[in-house]
Amino acid sequence: MTVILDYDMGNVCSIQNMLKKIGEKAIISRNPDIITNADKLILPGVGSYDMGMEQLKQFNLIEQIKIHAIDKQKPILGICLGMQLLGRRSEEGNKQGLSLIPFDVVKFNFDCINVEEKGLKIPHMGWDYTQNTFDDVLTDNLDERQRYYFVHSYYAMCDDTENSLMSCKYGYLFTAAVKKGRIYGVQFHPEKSHNFGMKLLQNFVQRV
Repeated sequence: MTVILDYDMGNVCSIQNMLKKIGEKAIISRNPDIITNADKLILPGVGSYDMGMEQLKQFNLIEQIKIHAIDKQKPILGICLGMQLLGRRSEEGNKQGLSLIPFDVVKFNFDCINVEEKGLKIPHMGWDYTQNTFDDVLTDNLDERQRYYFVHSYYAMCDDTENSLMSCKYGYLFTAAVKKGRIYGVQFHPEKSHNFGMKLLQNFVQRV
């Protein structure tokens, strides 16, 4: 059973509908009993970093997530803000993140790149291509370059390249997906990314 965590900060219905299209039943919940019995968790997220952590705390989900991912070593997928919350901290706020993967979240900064690219807008919004940095079950049977929908001003800066699963170029290369064990995060929105997003979610629920 896959549970999509509901903490009033994400497109939970869009994710549920995408999973339904591939024949996967997912429950939207913040109920501790349901989360305890989940095989997989999806942590969505839209909005600010501090508000995301505050909402997780309000609904008593922080410990639930850590038990699922660390103690039980079951899969979790963070999406957009949900991915950022898997790290330690963010330049966007002051609160400590979940610290499940060793990275910090930083804002795009184009001051040190070529003049012709300084006009790039923040947030990075729209369709863009990613590239796998190593083989993984999450990206099995996907093209080497995939196209996803992004909306973000901040991104993960990993301590180690082994945690950077996918990259994307917007002014410069940045990490577009992270991984540690069975903990995953994607900066883009697979639920808005048509066939590529559908296949990635299918890999997560069926193969991870």
